[in-house]
Amino acid sequence: MKAEQRLKELGIELPTPPAPVANYVRWVRAGNLLFVSGHGPSRDGQMAYRGKVPTAVSPDDAYQAARLTMINCLASVKEALGDLDRVKRIVKLLGMVNAEPDFGGQPQVINGASDLLVEVFGPEIGKHARSAVGMGSLPMQIPVEIEMIVEVE
Repeated sequence: MKAEQRLKELGIELPTPPAPVANYVRWVRAGNLLFVSGHGPSRDGQMAYRGKVPTAVSPDDAYQAARLTMINCLASVKEALGDLDRVKRIVKLLGMVNAEPDFGGQPQVINGASDLLVEVFGPEIGKHARSAVGMGSLPMQIPVEIEMIVEVE
């Protein structure tokens, strides 16, 4: 099934990619690899979630924040490629969670992004290598930031 058709079936409309918040670009293509800069859980130009997991943002809400973050990443991928069906493979994610020192559920939080990729692209294209790490802080106190590497046709 085509990725863009699957997004429609899931009721997901990709937003305009969020503007960079500092001196960088959203993505860089090098050969057949697309490097997507870190994105956060923005919606309509505002951060939809803020705070540390699990005190200010519950693990369930952080999962949703990771899902929203991946929707923003996919918007940048579509901007870069013109069509998500040009994605050959999701290669790697780096998922960062703004977490309290004793929180150990980073993998479950970042599953919000990974699960969406498998839903959209299927397991052969959507399954990926991944790191899910806790951070002492993230920009603008967002709970999740994700960057990714995508192989393209």
